[in-house]
Amino acid sequence: MNSNHAKRIGVFCASSRQCAPEYHQAAHRLGEVLADWGATIVYGGGGFGSMGALADGALSRGGKVIGVQPHFMRDMEWGHSGLTEMQLVDDMRERKHRMREGSAGVVALPGGCGTLEELLETITLKRLGLYLNPVILVNTRNFFDPLLALLAFAISEKFMDERHGQMWQVVTRPEDVPSAIEGAPDWSVSAQRFASL
Repeated sequence: MNSNHAKRIGVFCASSRQCAPEYHQAAHRLGEVLADWGATIVYGGGGFGSMGALADGALSRGGKVIGVQPHFMRDMEWGHSGLTEMQLVDDMRERKHRMREGSAGVVALPGGCGTLEELLETITLKRLGLYLNPVILVNTRNFFDPLLALLAFAISEKFMDERHGQMWQVVTRPEDVPSAIEGAPDWSVSAQRFASL
């Protein structure tokens, strides 16, 4: 892991308040775990659902939490009011970039199309050698099993190389995220050599 950014972790997660409570519990616990690990969390800045639970968990342990929101979300009052810092950006594209920028890794919690889009864009950038750090999926309630099966199928159908299966790691418990980040296989720009089959 890059020692310059050893404790800055981007987290992709959801704002739904209607999903099963286990998702919010896992997000809250992840916030606690990352704060106890000494990580600065960079996330989408929301105050509801897994987003709010993540931030609340980290803040309850004295953690540093940076939110990144487009102006229109601020105007809709979707933001968390107690963050260490809130960064306002022009659009969703810049938001994703800020969450990854300078990170030692990214963590994806279960979520909807926005969370999945953030995750898949990051995996794509890793395939292209443009993002080199760990990508961790927290598989609460086996949420990511269908996506993992699809990615495995894409590899078996030769749309991706077998080595691409090393681009992400999967854990079932938030407590396992720090060790998954530290133990992730090295990835380098040499991945560009097999980005295209």
